[in-house]
Amino acid sequence: MPPKRQSARAAAAAAATSPEPVAPPKTKKSTTAAAKKGSTTAAASTKPASKATTTKQKQTAAAARKQQKTDAESDKENSPSPKADDKKRKRTGAAAKKDETSDDENVEDEVSDVEPAPKKSRVTKDYGFATATANKTAKPMKPVKGPKADKVAKPIKQAKAPLKKRVPKALKVINEAPNVVMDIFVFGEGSSGELGLGSVKVDGKKPIDVKRPRINPNLQNVVQIACGGMHVAALTSDNTILTWGVNDQGALGRDTQWEGGLRDVEDEASDDEDDDDTGLNPKESTPAEIDTSLVAPDTVWVQVVASDSATFALTSTGHVYGWGTFRSNEGILGFDKNQMVQKLPVLVPTLSKIKMLAAGSNHILALDEKNKIFAWGAGQQAQLARRLLERDDASALYPSGIGSLPGRAKANFITCGSYHCFVKADKGVIGWGLNNYAELGVSTEAGQDGGYILKPQFISSLEDYDVADIAGGEHHSLACTADGQLLTWGRIDGHQVGQPEEAYKEDNTVWDENNKPRILLYPQPVPGIHNIVQVAAGTDHSFAVTSEGKVFSWGFSANYQTGQGTDEDIDRPTLIDNTAIRDRKIIFAGAGGQYSILGAARDEEESA
Repeated sequence: MPPKRQSARAAAAAAATSPEPVAPPKTKKSTTAAAKKGSTTAAASTKPASKATTTKQKQTAAAARKQQKTDAESDKENSPSPKADDKKRKRTGAAAKKDETSDDENVEDEVSDVEPAPKKSRVTKDYGFATATANKTAKPMKPVKGPKADKVAKPIKQAKAPLKKRVPKALKVINEAPNVVMDIFVFGEGSSGELGLGSVKVDGKKPIDVKRPRINPNLQNVVQIACGGMHVAALTSDNTILTWGVNDQGALGRDTQWEGGLRDVEDEASDDEDDDDTGLNPKESTPAEIDTSLVAPDTVWVQVVASDSATFALTSTGHVYGWGTFRSNEGILGFDKNQMVQKLPVLVPTLSKIKMLAAGSNHILALDEKNKIFAWGAGQQAQLARRLLERDDASALYPSGIGSLPGRAKANFITCGSYHCFVKADKGVIGWGLNNYAELGVSTEAGQDGGYILKPQFISSLEDYDVADIAGGEHHSLACTADGQLLTWGRIDGHQVGQPEEAYKEDNTVWDENNKPRILLYPQPVPGIHNIVQVAAGTDHSFAVTSEGKVFSWGFSANYQTGQGTDEDIDRPTLIDNTAIRDRKIIFAGAGGQYSILGAARDEEESA
């Protein structure tokens, strides 16, 4: 049976008879904490009392606090510990509770004027919105939900802003375009518009067969020239690529359809001399900008190269664009496996961070910033440095690495002949490709039809020379050294190497059945030529430019491609000297199939 509940008066009497708690005098902080603990214990052992009882308790508590302050100043050793004091309070509370139970019936009639205590002790718990009642016999009430908050009007959905065009991250610039502006001089065969002089006579001069260097008024602000077999590409200082010449397989990268038709230019000599119309397609024979509709905006061009039927261009960020097609001995190979002829410039997607390009007749080399060399195009003469399973293997049309250079050499310059390749590296000159005329400068396979070198190898015959520049023609090659020497080697019978008769010896020459020199096996210095800083080679003719801005030419000249004013072969390097370039400083020479181009540094006054 639960004990009977005490009356209010009994509770007051119990409080009056209870001894006053003595607080520990250790410190002010400890004393206060102990007092709080003691008051909590006493409160837990008593029932709710009347207002009079509450007043009495407050007075008692005030007296206790006053006593505590006095006792705090006494010696700490005489004060009881907090634990002993707690035990004393617990005993006092228990005695008071016992007395309350025994005296409950005697004082019941005296407290009729006092409000009765509640039936059960209640403990309140805060659930946030409402208060619930809990006791030992009843189950806790479920939290009472508070009043619902006023509904907040949902904001009206606004129409989504249109998606912004994603701007690609700016690419790192790794290449710079040339900045020296040149005046361009042309000469040689022009029956297919290769000279870029247009389709009509200018000042009574035909734009077809030009015997000596003539300035091209259609070309302004040119900083670089690339000569293909029968077409040309030029880069200008205002970031424009111009093309002209034959466009049968899309090599010009633009539309050149013309309704005027063609006339037989071979009969031009018999035509009326007063007829200014040459019958050339003006859209092919006049330099014009390539179509850039498939080129990324803000592209900056830094280099162009040209093969027989294709053109490729390098950007400042190391990307490569190309157009046209590749050809083999059997005909058109295609631009890639999906496109036989690519008429407009498109990105070559597998190439990036390219630093330099080079072009042969139907193959391309690319050198990247990590010293890796890629090759693609026709590979029947081993110019791709890899063996193809089939002659028309489509995999050849995609750039593929040629592997590490011998001796882990690092390349700093690449160039191509028609079917062979050279790399100028930190450890020497490396070459591969067709070598049936010793165009690589090695005797292996020389004189054999279809002889070639498959894998890149050091050209030992050039080990004793510090090569500064190197170029290749169809079956011959030439180079210049850091000290200005001119070196030549390869095919002889068209005067391609420009050597005197005494240069051909038993140990360096292959002789034909008529005991005539046919192949010069190894590089030989050309006597009497000095201060050479740049070399160039066409199919069977060559050029050497001096540090003073003079230019020498030699070789096959049936179409006036040597610029010497004659269609007779030039057997030895000969200075080009005509009024157009006599007082100009030549800084560039380029050669195609049957035409040639020179670039003269523009005078400072003209540049201004």
